[in-house]
Amino acid sequence: MVGKVPVGGDAPITVQTMTNTPTEDVAATIDQIRRCEEAGADIIRVSCPTEESTRHFDQIVRGSNIPIVADIHFHYKRALEAADKGAACLRINPGNIGSSQRVAEVVRAAKANGCAIRIGVNAGSLEKDLLEKYGEPCPEALVESALDHIKLLQDHDFHEFKVAVKASDVFLAVAAYMGLADAVDCPLHLGITEAGGLIGGTVKSSIGIGNLLWAGIGDTIRVSLSAEPEQEVRVGFEILKSLGLRTRGVRVVSCPSCARQGFDVIRTVQTLEERLSHIKTPLSLSVLGCVVNGPGEARETDIGLTGGGAGKHMVYLSGVTDHHVNDADMVEHIVRLVEAKAAQIEAEMTDAGQPSVAAE
Repeated sequence: MVGKVPVGGDAPITVQTMTNTPTEDVAATIDQIRRCEEAGADIIRVSCPTEESTRHFDQIVRGSNIPIVADIHFHYKRALEAADKGAACLRINPGNIGSSQRVAEVVRAAKANGCAIRIGVNAGSLEKDLLEKYGEPCPEALVESALDHIKLLQDHDFHEFKVAVKASDVFLAVAAYMGLADAVDCPLHLGITEAGGLIGGTVKSSIGIGNLLWAGIGDTIRVSLSAEPEQEVRVGFEILKSLGLRTRGVRVVSCPSCARQGFDVIRTVQTLEERLSHIKTPLSLSVLGCVVNGPGEARETDIGLTGGGAGKHMVYLSGVTDHHVNDADMVEHIVRLVEAKAAQIEAEMTDAGQPSVAAE
């Protein structure tokens, strides 16, 4: 348990991100956390590099609606302070946290405060003895580091932990996670670290994280991008949605567009994704520029839009041809239809006594 959020077992795979504001700036950090919550983040990590960063950590915890992981490097005392001030989880890196005695102190603080711990092994900061043994970061070195640290926690009778073995190289990270999954049965935190910018990092993360999830490996994910944290959350959910593992929000099926398009598909999809980002209820929307594949895709989605001639386009509801819409009214019309459909689904769930799908 990370706060009230279960990780592992049959629990839904959770999506994490990390703040990039100075943690000392409590208001800015809370504001960013709120934006990440709105994007759907289940858990959020906050770096604690200085004593000042943990001085008001309790205020950040109180200002967040989701559990906070305190990210600790080098200074183990920051972990003790964060645990005392409400961190739901402590992230420690075996390569730079220090001696086993310091880890033991962190474990005692975690036990006393009901914190979980994430063992965060990273190819860029492996222990010196493992680098000397293996010569370079490799899957075996990452797994051995993780296993050594798992044993250390277990020797202290601590079992509320999850593990990551991250690397910026997709092949190295995937091989390490596969090796770790064969060796242990504990929750795994997936990520391709330092993956790059929004496009490149999304591609690398989708290949690496998606490969592992498809193989049944992984319990929580963080997409590491040189982009705003909210973007990491959105990409994480898109990975899970594409694999059928989470269903939050609108799933858009759209064509790349061509000379046959009856309207500007690219700009329309961009606008609709922005306008519909507030929808949490899972439903599907197809936006296709012409009748080659438009009707077929529309039959499989809740709402469909297919380009037609003379500025008139066909709208499908629940897979059935329903009415036409003009160019000028198209975006506003589709937004209203999606919002109405989401409200209908929520009402039906409430009437059936089921939990809100928007909270999924």
